[in-house]
Amino acid sequence: MELDALRIFVTVAKLSSFTRAAEQLGLPKARVSTAVQQLEAELGARLLHRTTRSVRLTPDGEQFLDRCKALLADADEVQALFQQGSAGLRGRLRVDLPVHIACHMVLPRLPEFIAAHPQLEIELSTTDRRVDLVHEGFDCLLRVGSLSDSGLVARRLGTLAMVNVASPAYLAAYGVPHTLDDLDAHRQVRYAPTLGGAPGVWDYRDGDQCATHPMASVITVTHTDAYQAACLAGLGLIQVPLLSVRALIAEGRLVEVLPAFVAEPMPVSLMYPNRRNLSKRVQAFMAWLAEILAPALA
Repeated sequence: MELDALRIFVTVAKLSSFTRAAEQLGLPKARVSTAVQQLEAELGARLLHRTTRSVRLTPDGEQFLDRCKALLADADEVQALFQQGSAGLRGRLRVDLPVHIACHMVLPRLPEFIAAHPQLEIELSTTDRRVDLVHEGFDCLLRVGSLSDSGLVARRLGTLAMVNVASPAYLAAYGVPHTLDDLDAHRQVRYAPTLGGAPGVWDYRDGDQCATHPMASVITVTHTDAYQAACLAGLGLIQVPLLSVRALIAEGRLVEVLPAFVAEPMPVSLMYPNRRNLSKRVQAFMAWLAEILAPALA
């Protein structure tokens, strides 16, 4: 399978057109069409749906496109190692970050990283869903919270201090809790990766141990933005990293409560495949990410 054929396929997929791909690559349209047909024959799978008006990826084509981009990025990086006066890192970099960290800490600083490495193409996923790093083709992930045994390499960057907050409207309606027993007359906004499951509890540190207190809730959400929005709407107490609500506390839109009963600090970790030869672009991005997050982490 030739790299030139992979580049042709990626260009056709990007432009959704054999004609425009041929023009961009400076090749005859017949050469472009033949290259894709040969790829499909070698793979034994149809990569593109072709009509007189459009070209679009098949499900197999979508999976193959991700792998092609990774392979071509690796090939470009290997080539750059042996070029004098190389312009630096190049290729595709696919990462997944928590929404708040991406929007408030990474994206505002990302222009400086791109300026230093202008030939990199960055694909940034921001979701509360636990993505599959290997099968979805991610180079690295940033995880906040406990980690499962995934077979990936995990590098802990630090921890985020937690805080308990409620809206002024909620506290005006239900009062300010001061003890764990007070929580019996209160309610929380429950956060869960999926709906259903066990009832919510209040997490807190009891000396060196983690402990929980049963607590009622009237709403369960599956996204961090909805979790915060529900609290602002007066639907209950929440337990969140201080980093994500510090500005709202300063503005008076949220109020800290129960400072003696906060949850364990939340670990922040970089995760990446267990590969001995991690690409230089991934190493560079992870080092930069650790550097810009360091001031916010304990």
